[in-house]
Amino acid sequence: MSNKGPSVFSLKAMNFIHRSLIRMSFGRIGWMAAKMPVLELTTVGRKSGRPRSVMLTSPHQEGDSFLIVASKGGSDTPPDWFLNLEKDPNVAVRFQGAPSSAMLAEIVSGHVRDQLWSTIVEDFSNYGDYQTKTSRVIPLVFLRPVT
Repeated sequence: MSNKGPSVFSLKAMNFIHRSLIRMSFGRIGWMAAKMPVLELTTVGRKSGRPRSVMLTSPHQEGDSFLIVASKGGSDTPPDWFLNLEKDPNVAVRFQGAPSSAMLAEIVSGHVRDQLWSTIVEDFSNYGDYQTKTSRVIPLVFLRPVT
């Protein structure tokens, strides 16, 4: 299966539009999408060492932990933010109306990942559609508060 997925330009454009919507509504609009909470994830660039932020949805939450999906629209390559947190799992996460907080990214694997994936695609079929576009197993990542 060879799939380029969405272009880097289109992904950056969607993020720009999303941030603009939040900014123009003074934070009142844009923090929910497709019945999922939206968060801003900031990682440390693995090459640049500079902060890199992206807007993401969380299809599953457990207490204070939020699950995110490294789908990149079904691309054959993982998103840059995933590669960044593989190198440094210390991230910052911002939610509606709150300042950024330190969190630790934990890549979910094995049986736990498979169970979570089943739940996610049952509730949000778009993720299942993304998986059909690529041969890579789409990673799941829990963002957990630093204690």
